[in-house]
Amino acid sequence: MELAPFPEDWSRALCVVAHPDDLEYGAAAAIAKWTDAGKQVRYLLVTRGEAGIDSTDPVETARIREAEERASAAVVGVAVVEFLEGHIDGLIEYGVPLRRDLALAIRRHRPEVIVSINHRDSWGGRSLNMADHRNVGLALLDAVRDAGNRWLFTDAGIEPWAGAHVVAFGGSPEPTHFVDVGAFIDQGIASLREHAAYLAGLGTDFDPDAFLRGSARGVGEQNGCDYAVSFEVFEL
Repeated sequence: MELAPFPEDWSRALCVVAHPDDLEYGAAAAIAKWTDAGKQVRYLLVTRGEAGIDSTDPVETARIREAEERASAAVVGVAVVEFLEGHIDGLIEYGVPLRRDLALAIRRHRPEVIVSINHRDSWGGRSLNMADHRNVGLALLDAVRDAGNRWLFTDAGIEPWAGAHVVAFGGSPEPTHFVDVGAFIDQGIASLREHAAYLAGLGTDFDPDAFLRGSARGVGEQNGCDYAVSFEVFEL
């Protein structure tokens, strides 16, 4: 599928996902390109992924995965990584508390572009997406508008922000745009490799290089470049 080039007329982005490692299955290569171009990119994680390693206690898993995410972010030029409190890995609920937390984060960071991952019911066909991804994505779309409404969440004392005009979801089965990451695919792969404990805990022979390079090559071939990643873009 031939896609449109991702818009470049912006300077600040906030990446919002449910878990450490969510951004690293493709989007991180695009993030490396953006930070290399001088754009400011920051991360906001709804949880610390504490339920993600079956063999490790959630408290220890949270510590490990937070550290892995900070190291992973640094590989692609991201220095600011924040984690929300009060949301449980595997049990994230769509609702006003999540919308509030996301809206206030948007007001604090004042991004022009917001990046997340697939919030659709599936990854394509019958490969079901998980509830955390769906609920964060839906809440994020609503929180973008909440952030610009000065009559919502007034007790927080943060000025509204209506300057986020693009919300982009990586890995969507309904992509609309692409980013050429030919010069940054290696950084994207290195970023995913930083999640070593999590990947080991999966108990599979998953190969970050083969997975990311193969996926990006497929998108690139359809859009006239060696490697690319795709996004479903909503313009507000």
